[in-house]
Amino acid sequence: MLVSPTADFVACFFGVLRAGGVVVVLSPLHPAPETRYFCEDAGVRTVVASADLASTVAFLAPERRVVLTSSLVEPAPVALSRLPAVREEAAALQLYTSGTTGKPKGAVITHGNLATQQQLLADAWGWTRADVLLHTLPLHHMHGLAIAWLSAVGAGATTRFLGAFDARRVWDAMSDATVFMAVPTIHAKLFASFDAADGATRSAWTAGARGLRLVTSGSAALPVTVGQRWTELTGAYPLERFGMTEIGVGTTNPLDPAKRRPGTVGEPLPTVDTRVVDGELWVAGPSVFGEYHGKPEATRESFVVDEGTRWFRTGDTVERDALGYVRILGRTSVDILKSGGYKLSALEIEEVLREHPAVADVAVVGLADPTWGERVVACVVARPGREEECSEDALRGFAKERLASYKVPRSVVVMPELPRNAVGKVMKPVLIKQLG
Repeated sequence: MLVSPTADFVACFFGVLRAGGVVVVLSPLHPAPETRYFCEDAGVRTVVASADLASTVAFLAPERRVVLTSSLVEPAPVALSRLPAVREEAAALQLYTSGTTGKPKGAVITHGNLATQQQLLADAWGWTRADVLLHTLPLHHMHGLAIAWLSAVGAGATTRFLGAFDARRVWDAMSDATVFMAVPTIHAKLFASFDAADGATRSAWTAGARGLRLVTSGSAALPVTVGQRWTELTGAYPLERFGMTEIGVGTTNPLDPAKRRPGTVGEPLPTVDTRVVDGELWVAGPSVFGEYHGKPEATRESFVVDEGTRWFRTGDTVERDALGYVRILGRTSVDILKSGGYKLSALEIEEVLREHPAVADVAVVGLADPTWGERVVACVVARPGREEECSEDALRGFAKERLASYKVPRSVVVMPELPRNAVGKVMKPVLIKQLG
């Protein structure tokens, strides 16, 4: 499917599922080679496109059937007796991983996985038919498709699709919504727009934001400074949770704002079992996917069977606080750095550097180094006109006042922007390649 976020997307999505098909959601953000890779990897035979996006997938036509939604949406429903029974264990979706640590893999998500996730989030986040979800996330990712939209669908709630992100439009629409879900990049962009607005506009936006019963953040770590601004504005810190393409939401902070712990992703949901093995989070339960399509070796490497339980190795390094809340230290492969004999969390270092008033954004990576093992490098995006304040000496000095000496970045590189994927995650392998 390459369909704009409209009623046709909803009809097409459920039409394919009800007819016994498996959905692969494509995105107009992907260049042609990536779109071709998804279709070839998944074995896609038919591409359904909305008229406004048809030209984007026209190049697929020689090998695949390409049809428009306008030719499929009928005024009357097909008799249900003519449709196959939908089995819980049958594949419903093939969602591709974000590719932050390697080539995207197609995670096969079953109807049972989705049903479990809908029920878990309905209970945990208090979804009702009265809710209105303000939706501006991409629909080809777990976050926008299943965690946000399908949770609303499962509760019979209303979804308002805004399409491409526009900060002012999102602020304006909050007054008519009850739930808003976003990634940290969106939260940061909203506040940049808020700061640039006049006093009357800020007051109106504040009133709209205060009417939301739930604001969440996921797909990457939420900078505490951004979370604190939401608290100042609305009286509640955003609900942070941990999720992945392969598991949906695994852990979540409580719905009660007073019980949320900034910088953590809460506790496991009721049907989710967790283990921490050598610092890595393992997850099991009925919402966990079964396999990567066509990649048996990758599937085997991702699971460990112990005493009859099949554990998915998330690849995330975590720790638990005194209350049992999970804190994500980072992706083991790119966020846990080994320098000078120490194990360092890139996310911890990034959080400290974001406190500097001249720093708009930052990503910390490790480059191979014969002396240190990995040389810690901070890639910084400066606030407009404040590049000189982000010099290596200035930021290293700032970090030394707040971090142990072995955690202080050895180099600082100022960049115009950081490479990100469609949901705002920094593509650290791409960043490392750019740094040479």
